[in-house]
Amino acid sequence: MVYPIRRAQMIAPFGTGAMSISKSGISAICGGLDHWYKDKNGSSERVDLSQYKIKEWRLERLLGVDHFRLPPDFRYKGAGENNKFLTVPFLRFPQWHYCTFCGDMKKTELTTKSREECSTCKANNIKKFMVQVPFIAICENGHIQDFPWREWVHRSANPSCTATMKLVSTGGGALTTMQVKCGCGVEPRMLNKITSAHPDGSTELSKELVGGGNVFYCQGKRPWLGTEDGETCRCHLRGSLRSASNVYFAQVRSAIYIPGEVSRQIKTLIELFQSPQYVRILNLSKRGNLSEEETVDELRAQFRIELETYSDAEIKRAILSLEQRATIEIEENEGAGGTDLERVLRLEEYSVLSETSDQDDLKIRWIPLAQYDSNLFDMEKYFSDVFLVEKLKETRVLAGFNRVFNDRPTDVQQLKYQMWRSVPDESSDNWLPAYVVYGEGIFLKFNPDLLNTWEDKADVVSRLQPLAERYRNLLVNRRTREKQITPRFVMAHTFAHLLMNQLTFECGYSSSSLRERLYISDDEANPMYGILIYTAAGDSDGTMGGLVRMGKPGYLEKVIQKSLINAGWCSSDPICSEIGPQGPDSCNLAACHSCSLVPETACEEFNRFLDRGLTVGLPGSQQIGYFS
Repeated sequence: MVYPIRRAQMIAPFGTGAMSISKSGISAICGGLDHWYKDKNGSSERVDLSQYKIKEWRLERLLGVDHFRLPPDFRYKGAGENNKFLTVPFLRFPQWHYCTFCGDMKKTELTTKSREECSTCKANNIKKFMVQVPFIAICENGHIQDFPWREWVHRSANPSCTATMKLVSTGGGALTTMQVKCGCGVEPRMLNKITSAHPDGSTELSKELVGGGNVFYCQGKRPWLGTEDGETCRCHLRGSLRSASNVYFAQVRSAIYIPGEVSRQIKTLIELFQSPQYVRILNLSKRGNLSEEETVDELRAQFRIELETYSDAEIKRAILSLEQRATIEIEENEGAGGTDLERVLRLEEYSVLSETSDQDDLKIRWIPLAQYDSNLFDMEKYFSDVFLVEKLKETRVLAGFNRVFNDRPTDVQQLKYQMWRSVPDESSDNWLPAYVVYGEGIFLKFNPDLLNTWEDKADVVSRLQPLAERYRNLLVNRRTREKQITPRFVMAHTFAHLLMNQLTFECGYSSSSLRERLYISDDEANPMYGILIYTAAGDSDGTMGGLVRMGKPGYLEKVIQKSLINAGWCSSDPICSEIGPQGPDSCNLAACHSCSLVPETACEEFNRFLDRGLTVGLPGSQQIGYFS
C-alpha cells in the first residue's frame, strides 16, 4: 500500500509503532527503523545520509545516540542519482479481517497490499470485500497484537481448531452485542469486558480468556518490526479499539537551540572549571545552595583575572554543562531513566532565554516592564521580565512510544529497543528520527518575591491538597513518572493555557499551532519561574511575526487582561468550579474544555494539573489566585 504522510507526522503521531489509515481505508502500522532509507527495491546503495543528518548535542547526550535523521522524503527526481524513491515501510495491521455481510473471518500476512475479497460470498455470486476487525490487544510494555479471537472463543491458550470463525453483531453498538462464532460448533462468546482493567494492572481479558484462575499473558508481539514472533512478557493483555487514543503515545523529546553551546569559549571554561581550585568553589556553592548568579559572583571574586574575558551567560552555560556531564555519569552508574537530565536541559534553556540574543537561529529581545501600560494590566507586579523570542529553532526527536499510559516511566534504552528489530552495534549507526522546526514566542518570568509569598499562603496549600492526593494515588496505581506538583506549577501551567486560548482569538493562530514550554522549579539552588508560549509548526505559522507582535507593549497587557477576565467565569460554572477533581486522570480542579484545556499536542502535561482557582481565584475564594 502506498500513501503520503508528512515528514513531521513521522515523529508524531504516525511514527514507528503507530497505526494510520490510508485513503482506501486500510489500517497499517509504521515499520521499525531497520528498513528506513531504502528505495522501493529494498536497496540502500544509493543513499546519501548526509542530507538527512541532524546534530543537537544536548539531545544526543540525553538519549545516548550519535546523531539524528530527518525522515526520508520521497523523490522522483533529484540532484544526481542518490536518495530517489526512498520510502518508509508500513505493514498491514490488524491482520484479521471479517466480512460485514456474512461475518466470515480471515487472517492475512503483514505484507498484504491488496483488498481481500470474501471467498464465501464469492461462492454465492456476491462480491464483498473484507475489512479489518475493529479490535486489537495491547499491553503496558508497548506490545501490540491481533485480538486473540481463536483463543477467546475456545477458552484455551493453545487451541488446535482451524475452522472458519465469524464475527457478528446481534444488534446495537456495545461490546455485549458483538459475538465470535467458530465453525467447529463451540459455544459462541460475547466480547463484553475485553477492555476492562483493574487499578493493579490486571485485565479482564487476561483473567477471563481461559478462566479457572489461569492467566493469559501478553504474547510479546511486535508486528511493526515485520515479524509475528513474540518475546517473553508477563504483562496482562488489554483489549482495545484500534482507533483508541491509548493505543499509541509518541515519546517526543525536544530542545531549543542554544547558540554558542559548542563554542571555543564554553569548551575552555569547562576545562578550566575541572581544575581543583575551581571544583572546590563549585562544590562549596552547591552545598550552600547558592543560586546561579551567586555562584558566578563567587567565581568572579576568586578568579577575577581568569574570568574577565567571559560573560556571565557563558559561565552559567559552562557550569550547567558540567552538571549535565556529572548527571549522565550518575544515571549510567545507577541505571536511572534520565529525568534529571531533562531538568538540566530545561535549566540551560531557561538561562539562555533570560538574556538577549542576536544569533541566526535564536533572536531574543528584552522588553522593559515600564513600557507596558499599568492601567490595562500591572505587569511589574506579577512579572519580573518579558522577552520576545523573534526566532527560535526546535529539534523534536521520536525517542520511542508507550501504550495504555502516556507517562509510564520507561528507560531510554528500552524506548530505543522498541524502535529496532536489530539494535545497531556501531555508535555511528545509533540514531533516532527527528524533525527541525522554526518559530517565535513570548517568554514570561513571574515575580519571584510575589510568587514565594503567595505560594506559602495556607489557603493556597489547602486548595492544592485534593489534586496532590489524587496524583499520589495515580503514582501508586499507574506506576507513572513522578513529578513535584506545587502551587506555582499548577498556576503557571493554567496561566499558559489561558494565554494560549486567548491568543488564538487575538491573532488568528489555530489552537494546535501554539505550544507551551514550562520552566518551573522550586529548587533552592536553581529556581525557575518562567513559561514560553511559542509556535513552531514547520510551516507558515511562526514565521510571520504575529505572536511576537502580541507580546509588545500595548498588546500583551490587553491579551493577559482578557484571558484572566474570561477565566473568572466558565460557561460550565458552577459545575466546573465545584465538581472537584475532573478531566484526564481526574488531575484537574476548576478546569474543563470550556475554559482551560488546549489540544493535547500543545500541552506538555496531557491537559492535567490545571486549576483556575490558583490563577484568578473563584467566587467566594478570590484571595487564593496569584492574579487576584
